[in-house]
Amino acid sequence: MDLPWALLLVLLYHGQLLPWLRTVGEPSLDEFYSEVQAKMFLQFYEQTAQVVLNELMEATWKYVTNITRRNQENMMQKEAERSQFMLYFGTRARMFRMNHFLDPDVKRMLRKLRNIDKSALPTKDLLEYNRLLTYMETAYNGAEVCLDEGPCLPLEPDLEEIMATSRDQKELLWAWQGWRDAVGRQLRPVFDDYVRLSNKAAQYNGYEDMGALWRAKYESDTLEEDLEQLYKELQPLYLNLHAYVRRSLFRHYGPELIDLRGPIPAHLLGNMWAQSWDNILDLVLPYPDKPPEDVTKIMKIQHWKPEKMFEEANLFFTSMGMLPAPPTFWIKSMMEKPVDGRNVECHTSSWNFYKFNDFRVKKCTEVTIEDLLSVFHQMGHIQYFLQYQNLSIIYQEGASPAFEEAVGSIITLSVSSHKHLLARGLLSQQHLDSEEEINFLLGIALEKIPFIPFSYMVDLFRWKVFDGTIQTSVYNQEWWNLRLKYQGLCPPVPRSEDDFDPGAKFHIPASVPYVRYFLSLVLQFQLHEVLCRASGHVGPLHRCDIYNSKVAGKILEDLLRLGSSRPWQQILKEMTGEPNISTKALLTYFKPLMNWLVTENVKQGDVLGWPDFSCSYEEKITKKVSFLGTEAEPDQAYLGQWVLLSMSFVMFFLILALFFRLHYLEKQSLNKDAVIVKSLSSTYFLGIAMEPQQAARKQWLLLGLCFILMLCCIGLLVWILTQSTGKAQWTKDEWQS
Repeated sequence: MDLPWALLLVLLYHGQLLPWLRTVGEPSLDEFYSEVQAKMFLQFYEQTAQVVLNELMEATWKYVTNITRRNQENMMQKEAERSQFMLYFGTRARMFRMNHFLDPDVKRMLRKLRNIDKSALPTKDLLEYNRLLTYMETAYNGAEVCLDEGPCLPLEPDLEEIMATSRDQKELLWAWQGWRDAVGRQLRPVFDDYVRLSNKAAQYNGYEDMGALWRAKYESDTLEEDLEQLYKELQPLYLNLHAYVRRSLFRHYGPELIDLRGPIPAHLLGNMWAQSWDNILDLVLPYPDKPPEDVTKIMKIQHWKPEKMFEEANLFFTSMGMLPAPPTFWIKSMMEKPVDGRNVECHTSSWNFYKFNDFRVKKCTEVTIEDLLSVFHQMGHIQYFLQYQNLSIIYQEGASPAFEEAVGSIITLSVSSHKHLLARGLLSQQHLDSEEEINFLLGIALEKIPFIPFSYMVDLFRWKVFDGTIQTSVYNQEWWNLRLKYQGLCPPVPRSEDDFDPGAKFHIPASVPYVRYFLSLVLQFQLHEVLCRASGHVGPLHRCDIYNSKVAGKILEDLLRLGSSRPWQQILKEMTGEPNISTKALLTYFKPLMNWLVTENVKQGDVLGWPDFSCSYEEKITKKVSFLGTEAEPDQAYLGQWVLLSMSFVMFFLILALFFRLHYLEKQSLNKDAVIVKSLSSTYFLGIAMEPQQAARKQWLLLGLCFILMLCCIGLLVWILTQSTGKAQWTKDEWQS
C-alpha cells in the first residue's frame, strides 16, 4: 500500500464529496457539517466500508481456519487498516452537530459511527493491543493437557468429552485443573496490559472504562439495575435446581466430596466451566426407570453427518417461509474439523463477510444432540445476516447483542420439544406421561438454568476489573468469590493468584462481551411465547413447536429485517407489547418443573443456598503431595525428604574427606626428595595404573563433579520443601468475607 488509509480516504473524500470547496467564497462551518453533507459522508462510508471490512473478514477467516504465522501477520495488517479507516470516519462523525438534524436515520448512524472501540488508540498502543489479543486467543486455541505417558489432549473434543462423560472424580479433576494450568497461567502475565489498553481505548471513545463502553451498546441508562432485577426474579428457580442436583451428586459421590449445605465442586457438573449441567442428567434423573431416549445414539444409527445437521437447521427456517442459506454458505463454511493437518480454531462462530450472500459458519461439528442444537443456533445467526444484508452496513447487526444471540436459541426451544424430535424421526415414543415430562423438563433446565448465574457473573467480573473495583492482586480470588456467590460453586483444589481461572473461558482471552448471553437466555423464552401464540399453539409452552408456521416466520422475519436500525426497546414492544425483557415466559415454561423441585426439596429437607460453605479441599479430595514428580502420602514424602537430606550430608563429608586426601597427595608429589619421587612412580585411579600427576588431575576432576552433584541434590531438596509448604494465597475466612 503506497498511501496510508487515512490519507487516501481524505483525498477521496475531499475530491468526491466536497466539490463546493472549489467554488467562490468560503463555506461556513454550518454548511461544512450540515445534514446534507452528513448524508454524503455516510454514503461514502457505505461505499468504502464494504471493501475494508470484507478484506478484514477474509484475512481473519483464513487465519482461524489455518493458523500460521503468515496468516496471522496478514490478519493483523488488515486489522490495522480497518482501524485507520474507522478512526478517520469516527473522528469525522463526531464533528457533525446533530441537534438540528431532522432525519433520525442520519443521527442514529452518526452516533453509531462515533464509537470506534479500539481503533481510537494511538498507532503504537493499537499495535500492542492487537498483538495482545492475538496472543491470548492463540494461547487459548493452542492449549493442550498432556497425559503422563501418552498424547496431549485439546479442549475440543477430548477434554470436553472427559468432562461430559467421565464419572471418575480424579479424572475430572485432572482435566479441570490441567486445562486451567495450560491456559490461565499463560494469560495471567499479560492480562493487566489488556485491561490498561482496553480502558485507554474506552476513554478515547468518551467512556470511563471498557465496561461502560460495552454497556453503551444496549442503549439503556438502567442496564445494570435491570440485569440485577432479572437475576433476582430467576434466582429461586436456580436455587431449587442447585439443591436438587447437589443431593443427587451426594448420593453418587458421597460426603467426601459433597456437603449438603455447601457449594458444589465445579468439576463434577459435566462441563468444563459448569455453565450447563445437562451432561449429568443420568446422575440426577428424577425417574431413572423412565430415561429419555438417547437422541445422539439415534442420530448415529441413522448415519447423520455434520452437513445433514446444517441441512436440517436450514430446513426449519425455510419451513417457516424464511430465507434458505445461499449456495456459497455450503461451499465456504467449515462444518467439521479439517483432517489435512491444519491447525484451526474450533470455537463455534458465525461470520458475515459484508458481501452479498457471503455468510459462513466455523464449527468442528460432532454428531451429537448438543451439537445439533448448536448448529440450529448458528443458523439463526445466518438467518439474521440474510435478512438485514440490504440495510446500511452500520445497521448490519442485531437490534442489540442479546437479540443477535436469541434468534437461534428461539428455534432450539422448538427443536428440543418432544413433538419436533418425534416428527423428525429422532424419537420413537409417541407420548410422555407426567413423570417422563418432568424428566424432559429437567433435561432442558440443566442446560438453561445453570447458565443464568454464570452468564451474569462473567461480565460482572470484567466490569469490576475494568473500573478498578477488582485489583490485579486478587483477580482469581474475586473470580471465585463471584462464582461462589452467584453459582454456589467452588474450585475442587485450592487456587492462588498464580492461577487465572477466568482465562479458561474463551470469551475472556478473546475479549468478547458476555452479558448478551444472559439477556438472550431470558429473551428467547419471551419471543418463543409470542411466536407460539401466533402459530396457534395451545397448551404448555414447553410442548410448542413452530416448525412449518408461516405466521410465526413472518413475525420473526419482520424483526430480523430491521437489524439495529431502531432501538431494541421499540422492536421488542412492537413484537411482544412489552418494552422490557421479561422473565414471565421463562418461568411459565419451567413452572411444572419448579413445582416438582420445590416439593422434592421440601420432602428431602434440603437447604436452599450454601450457608455453611467451605471451599477448602486439602482434606476432602486428596491427601497426597508431590515428591520427585510423583504423588505420595505426606508421611512417605516427609520420610523421603529426610532420606534425601541425609544423603546430601553424607556426600558432603565424603567430598570433604576426598578433598583433604587429594591435598595431601599433591603436597607429596611436589616434594623434591628423590626417594619419595621414585616410590610414587605409579599409582591407581579407579583401578587403572597411571602416573601420579595424571591420577591427581583426574581425582580433582572427580571432586569437582561430586561437588556439583551435591549442589544439585541440595537445590532439589530446597525446591521440594518450598513446593510442599506452599499454600493458597487466600483462606476460608478470607473467602467468607
